[in-house]
Amino acid sequence: MITLADLGVIRAVEVTGDGTLEVVITPTYMGCPAMPEIEAGIRRVLADCGHPDGRVRQVLSPAWTTDWISAEGRRKLAENGIVPPGAAGAPLPVRLGLGLPCPNCGSVATRPQSVFGATRCQAVLVCTACQETFAHLKAM
Repeated sequence: MITLADLGVIRAVEVTGDGTLEVVITPTYMGCPAMPEIEAGIRRVLADCGHPDGRVRQVLSPAWTTDWISAEGRRKLAENGIVPPGAAGAPLPVRLGLGLPCPNCGSVATRPQSVFGATRCQAVLVCTACQETFAHLKAM
């Protein structure tokens, strides 16, 4: 299971001046439709752990980047069929016609199917070797 911490969404867990536990999060992009559910889930976990008054605070600056995904998060993404992104802002590698490696069979005989996947931050590719589709998390 990949966690919000693996993805770098959880920025900090702090105890405020009044003793309240506060979880600081940054959405993966502005207007992310999952944020209300993410916040509700964090509040449920806080309550289940004995912090019913715990708070969730969104911090928008600096903006989230895929560079915040941990090594463990990248491994878990790959295990779940999502090709993790390279470093945000880094020069794009010259692929000489080779696609991204398929997380199912490892072949680089892949091609883009759609620039958008289940979310705006994903693209969908097809492996021409094993015929499987897979998601690629775009660098942000």
